[in-house]
Amino acid sequence: MYTQEITVNNEVGLHARPATYFIQKANEFKSGIWVEKEERRVNAKSLLGVLSLGIAQGTTITLIADGSDQEEAVKALAELIENNFGE
Repeated sequence: MYTQEITVNNEVGLHARPATYFIQKANEFKSGIWVEKEERRVNAKSLLGVLSLGIAQGTTITLIADGSDQEEAVKALAELIENNFGE
């Protein structure tokens, strides 16, 4: 299992279009991937799950992956967040 904490800094947080980019990236990996905010953990490959966390600008989340490409998956998703989802 590989984890990393990261703060979402883009204006709209992890909603609508940024969430779609996030889920598309998560689905490129074989590992199970989760997003955790406070005490809630959801599947990072589920749009409704990610949106249900209500991740706003400035929120710190934990990315968690478990599987053959776990480290690569977490690093790629963290990079996407750091680059404000390409916006």
